[in-house]
Amino acid sequence: MMDKARRRKLILSIISSRSIQTQEELAAELMKNGALVTQATISRDIRELGLVKEPLASGGHRYRAPGREELGSKKHIFADLVASIDYSENLVVVKTVPAGAQSVASIIDSLSHVHILATLAGDDAVLVVVRPKEQAPAVAAELEALVNS
Repeated sequence: MMDKARRRKLILSIISSRSIQTQEELAAELMKNGALVTQATISRDIRELGLVKEPLASGGHRYRAPGREELGSKKHIFADLVASIDYSENLVVVKTVPAGAQSVASIIDSLSHVHILATLAGDDAVLVVVRPKEQAPAVAAELEALVNS
């Protein structure tokens, strides 16, 4: 059985790589990747990840993660400023180049991530407070993905 953090990371990967319009489509994709889930689990994951439905030009709607598409050129800035990302308990620490923390914190705040409670920026580090603490590895992985995208 796949743990919740891995399943949610898989959900984010699936919806970013293909147009998923229904919970049934998402369940089928999850099953292809070894995650057997109920409709209730998918519904809860969608709600807790803060996924939104965006309209398609061809009609209908697809799931997407909030804030990711709006980053645009900020992704490049984020990647240029971030030196490392690590976590412990419910805290994610993002190390930046000197004087880069304020910009990185602002970009993280713009994500409106459902599990990020707050950010606190110094000169070269951002402290990201995550709730619940079990989500810290997933949040760290999502921020790492922004650096590598």
